[in-house]
Amino acid sequence: MKSLFVTGTDTGVGKTFVTCALARRARELGKRVFAFKPIETGCPRMGDLLVGEDQTLLVEAAGGWQTGELRGVYQFVMPAAPLVAAAAESRTIDVSRIVSTFDEGSKNRDLVLVEGAGGWRVPLVENIDMGALAARLSLPVVVVARAGLGTINHSLLTLEAIERDGLRIEALVLSRRLEDDPYLVQTNVEEISKQWQGPIVTFSGALASLDPLIV
Repeated sequence: MKSLFVTGTDTGVGKTFVTCALARRARELGKRVFAFKPIETGCPRMGDLLVGEDQTLLVEAAGGWQTGELRGVYQFVMPAAPLVAAAAESRTIDVSRIVSTFDEGSKNRDLVLVEGAGGWRVPLVENIDMGALAARLSLPVVVVARAGLGTINHSLLTLEAIERDGLRIEALVLSRRLEDDPYLVQTNVEEISKQWQGPIVTFSGALASLDPLIV
């Protein structure tokens, strides 16, 4: 079984886009996938339920087999860090519950993908942030970043933080949008490579470009 923790340099950088692509490509290659976003904030209310839209996309990308908490353990209304969003509803996050759900969903899977909420230092509970969750799950990390302007600093700081925490980085994925200047994207790759020697993938939707992260 191969497992990856997908984090981002910020919110809205393309984590769900990349995680869903990994899940879909793995399924194309005949792999059984568990794609899991344990916590989602900023969830709309539909009737009596909060719906994690990213969680739903991941479940669909993994084949739609996940039910109950395997679809996502926590959903919160406020679009904020999980600790803040939970406090706004007088709730607390039980990290051990996330770990046990991860263990259950991982059974008999070929690829397990866990998507964090926000970036590496986003707090879940007091003294436990997203990076600490990845460490508890003992997963190598994929960092997703913007491909365009501003990504050099954010990417390098996130990579440094992960390595300082002692976790292995599988790759940095620059999520490229249609409006991104190709020259700027290429120079971003070159400048990041001068300071970090790990693999960098520029992803614009071609699923096969993610194969090195799956096989």
